[in-house]
Amino acid sequence: MEKQRKIEIYDTTLRDGAQGESIFFTLHDQMKIAEKLDGFGFDFIEGGWPGSNPKAEEFFRIMADRLLKHSKLVAFGSTRRKNLSVEKDPYIRALVNSGTDVIVIFGKSWDLHVRDVLRISLEENLRLIEDSIKFLKSKGKTVFFDAEHFFDGYKENPEYALKTLLVAQQSGAERLVLCDTNGGTLPFEIEEMIRKIVGLVGVPVGIHAHNDSGTAVANSIAAVRAGAVHVQGTVNGIGERCGNADLTAVIPILQIKMGFKCLEEDHLEQLTSLSRYVYEIANIIPPGNQPFVGYSAFAHKGGVHIDAVSKNPRTYEHIHPEKVGNQRRILVSELSGKSTILQKLGKYHLEMRPEIIKKILDRVGELEKRGYQFEAAEASFELMVRKMLGLYQEPFHVEGFRVIVEERDSGIVAEATVKIKVEEKTEYTVAEGNGPVNALDNALRKALIPFYPYLSGLKLTDYKVRILHPEKATGAITRVLIESMDENETWGTIGLSENIIEASWEALVDSFKYKVLKDKKKF
Repeated sequence: MEKQRKIEIYDTTLRDGAQGESIFFTLHDQMKIAEKLDGFGFDFIEGGWPGSNPKAEEFFRIMADRLLKHSKLVAFGSTRRKNLSVEKDPYIRALVNSGTDVIVIFGKSWDLHVRDVLRISLEENLRLIEDSIKFLKSKGKTVFFDAEHFFDGYKENPEYALKTLLVAQQSGAERLVLCDTNGGTLPFEIEEMIRKIVGLVGVPVGIHAHNDSGTAVANSIAAVRAGAVHVQGTVNGIGERCGNADLTAVIPILQIKMGFKCLEEDHLEQLTSLSRYVYEIANIIPPGNQPFVGYSAFAHKGGVHIDAVSKNPRTYEHIHPEKVGNQRRILVSELSGKSTILQKLGKYHLEMRPEIIKKILDRVGELEKRGYQFEAAEASFELMVRKMLGLYQEPFHVEGFRVIVEERDSGIVAEATVKIKVEEKTEYTVAEGNGPVNALDNALRKALIPFYPYLSGLKLTDYKVRILHPEKATGAITRVLIESMDENETWGTIGLSENIIEASWEALVDSFKYKVLKDKKKF
């Protein structure tokens, strides 16, 4: 394998990614993501399909006045329609007027689609491809050809599928991107077919893989092994049906494990941050088990694992988490032991005497017997340990709270009253919410943001309630886990009580305290 061979990274989060179920980007969202992707150093950013909707047209109009530092903006569209000349096709005109230098045209390479969807002859489809690419080239555009459903087409009619590529090449296409549009092709098939195509065409070949068989990342890697030099995908693999190839996995595999050049090293170290940024904009809770960038990707729970990692991280980590901007997490649970505590306390640079470790282990054991669970509540564990070690500085003191839930003409409304003391100043605030926890959250923010403005960046992303000892019915103990995040980190806090409001309040307050101390650089 040729080391440091450049692989072009083409991002289609704004177009293909936005087609995912429950995903919607406002125009402002699109601008922010485009700016982030450009700063990250992707080669190409696909902005959308101009002419398909007013928002897409507005996006390209605005972007025409903005200079990207690293990336080239791409407009996406189809070949001309069958009953229109290329000059009169409004979608082709919209591509020309998009203001981008690079245009991607997709066309049919599976004869099934030509017959059953376009309902034209195979020769007519080739003319659609030829006319569209030649026209765009005549307007001074760089043109890539996305061969839609290529692999399905090649399996059933290889001669015709190849002919669509050759026509595109002869018409001036500068990249031939083979699309596994249905996501049904397997890696060994991809590698075999790409290798054949690379030997038959004279322009760079790319891959566009969907994840319907769970192999989009593997298919992209197989394609590069076979000679592809251009990879298309989305951040976090979002997209229609089962999604697209996840660039947050494709890029580190190619660059760290295979020696190809995709991004600058300092950009690669921001990969986790990019992943979470896009999740935040899309309003999606990041899955913990996502490779490379997931919250749990480098999390260790079992005592044997933790002991081994403390001696040599390679024992249970396939890369250094810092290479992709992630971090190792040592989980505290009933499976933990001395190694866990030593790992967790390593950041304090203290002499960990046996009596200190025993004291902490005993406290964890005592709390777990009551129902606490720290493996998903590391922030609460951190606060507890700091208090035990005398390293805790109280950011605010809760003097009291109250919640009222009442029915009004507008429906059920919760009202929370919170009394907080910060240093020598007392804040007494009232806020409403759609439920008691939401009202408490709003009241706490209202009280604290004047003192700690960065709390406006705190977002609660998950709220879980677990009833312990359900045989006690309404008198059972309730455990509440709250997951929170800001632009840099995700953390969990826990509360436990026979009163669900008190348990929720305990977890909520811990989350706010962790955020304040973290941003004040007290951690």
